[in-house]
Amino acid sequence: MNCVNFDKHFESYVKDWTKQNLGKYKNMDEMEADIPEVYLRWLNEPCDWLSGKTPGNYFDQFDDAHFLTKWLCDYVKKDVPVPDQLMERITALGEESENCLLEIAARENASEEVRMTAIGLLREMDSDKPMELYIGWLSGGRIYDELCENAADSLRNMGEKVIEPLLAAYATAEIGAKEAIIDILCDYPSEKRVLPLLLELMDVSEHTALIASYIAKFGDDDALPRMMEALNAPDISYLDYIEIANAVRALGGDIESERSFDGDPDYESMKELG
Repeated sequence: MNCVNFDKHFESYVKDWTKQNLGKYKNMDEMEADIPEVYLRWLNEPCDWLSGKTPGNYFDQFDDAHFLTKWLCDYVKKDVPVPDQLMERITALGEESENCLLEIAARENASEEVRMTAIGLLREMDSDKPMELYIGWLSGGRIYDELCENAADSLRNMGEKVIEPLLAAYATAEIGAKEAIIDILCDYPSEKRVLPLLLELMDVSEHTALIASYIAKFGDDDALPRMMEALNAPDISYLDYIEIANAVRALGGDIESERSFDGDPDYESMKELG
C-alpha cells in the first residue's frame, strides 16, 4: 500500500506559508500561535499528492476496517508516521475496527510499535474487548515490558468491570503478577476484598515500599495497625521505613519519633547528598 507521509507534506506546507507570511508578524511566537489555524486550512485544501482529496477527509472514502488496519501496519512497517486521519477513520468504524485491532494487539509476531498503536486506539474507543487478553498478560508475568504497561493503563480505564476478572487472576498469579494486579485493584477503595490481599503481600513481597505505597493509595485506615507494626520492625531498611511512614501519615496515623538509620547504606548516601 502507498504510505504517504502526511507529516512531511504538512511541514512543507508550513515552510511555504512561513516564507509568504514572515513579514506579517512581529515575532516567531505570534507566527507559531497561528499554526493550529494553518493546520486546519491544510486539512481542508485539496492536494495533488492525494489526487485532489483533502488531507482531512482522504481516508473517509474507505470503510473496510480490515483494509485500513492493514494499511496502519504497513505504515509502521515502512517507518512512516501513521497519519492521525487514518487512525481517526479506524476508530470511527467502531466494532469492526475493534476486532481488527484486537487481533493486531494479540499477534505475537507483530512489531511492538504496531501492537502498542492498536492498544492505544482500542483505549481511545473505550473498548473492553481486550480485557481478557490484557489480564492474561498481567497474570502470566509479562509485567515489566512496555506492552503490558500500556495494557494495564487500558485496564484502569475500563472501570469496575475489571474487578472480578482481576481478583480471579490474582488468586493463581505469581507474586510479581500479584503486585501488578493489586496496583490496579487499589483504584477501587470501596472493594473490601482488596485490603486483605494488600496486607498479605506485605508479608511475602520483597518490595515492601511498593506495597506500602499501594496501601496508601487504597486509603483504608484499617491497615494502620499492620503498617505501624511494619514501621517498628527491627530490621526495616531506611527506604522501606520512609515509604511505610508516608503510608501511615496518608492513612491518618501519627509517628511519635523518627528512628535512627546510621549505617544504612541508602541513608548514608542520601545524607551525603544533603
